[in-house]
Amino acid sequence: MSDLNEIGERDGWRCWLCDKPVDPDASVNSDLGPSADSFALAKAKKGASGGERLAHRMCNTMKGKHAPVVAWPEELIAAEPAPIVETVERLTRKGGRELVARFSSEADAERASEWLLDRLSRFAPEVSFDTQVNPGGGQFMLMLRTA
Repeated sequence: MSDLNEIGERDGWRCWLCDKPVDPDASVNSDLGPSADSFALAKAKKGASGGERLAHRMCNTMKGKHAPVVAWPEELIAAEPAPIVETVERLTRKGGRELVARFSSEADAERASEWLLDRLSRFAPEVSFDTQVNPGGGQFMLMLRTA
């Protein structure tokens, strides 16, 4: 798929890297304009061929200079949050599950779980994930695993 409008429609006109809206009418030469970004996450999965995703031109350019980062929302106060991109790449390659963050309340862990699954549905749509919240030691651990 190489038509930018098709990619934008499929991706809901959201940048797969920063998860912010992309203006379909913006110039492709604008920093916030649309661009097609070749992604490598799916390539790590055996038998997958990769593809293109919608990204802001600036996000796409910066990805070439710095590894992409999916930031945890500031309102979710997580202890020792895992780097999401690296965790997704590892789980995509190996499967299994990983601890991604610890929370002081079960409600916070559940909100983080909902946010994470929603974010990954756009960041890594080719992989099915689920989460599990485990209590222990006065905290609640959020686990991410391939489904």
